[in-house]
Amino acid sequence: MRIVTWTVRLAAFLVLLAFAAKNADPVTLRFYFDLAWQLPLVALLLAFFAAGVLFGLAAILGMALRQRREIGRLKRANAERIAPDAPVAVQPPAAEP
Repeated sequence: MRIVTWTVRLAAFLVLLAFAAKNADPVTLRFYFDLAWQLPLVALLLAFFAAGVLFGLAAILGMALRQRREIGRLKRANAERIAPDAPVAVQPPAAEP
């Protein structure tokens, strides 16, 4: 199974490398106020992909932290429900002779 996984990874890497090699032509990204950047197309695509990943992680971060807090609260409540306190040993009254 490892060989199949590494073969798929190698194939994906080679396809992406060929894509990068074929798209090395410079493109101009124009902004307002006559600002412009000239970068290779593959670098621009990589930058926007990375920005999308960062925005996605930032969007999910709040929900993930909220779920972690809720899981911790539920675990504490479950542990408290199972063993609320240490059992107290009750001694039966001593029999009188």
